[in-house]
Amino acid sequence: MAAITTALIAIAGLVLGWITIEMACKPCLERGREAIDRSLNPDYDPDEENTSNSIRAPLIPNPNPDPDPNAVDAATSTNVKVV
Repeated sequence: MAAITTALIAIAGLVLGWITIEMACKPCLERGREAIDRSLNPDYDPDEENTSNSIRAPLIPNPNPDPDPNAVDAATSTNVKVV
């Protein structure tokens, strides 16, 4: 009888542990499951993917992208004296 009680307590502990992990890691697990579902879908085409729902999409998209980050603005540049 003690073995059955121990087994039931162990199974209940595993179930409660699994539920705890599912609740604590829900966002990460959902994204992972979506990625697995997409990779197993034969009709999925990554070239047609919407970037707003992508896992790799930036969290805060830049609304005003700078066309050339190395460009120097004429108003902020200073003259250099050549000797």
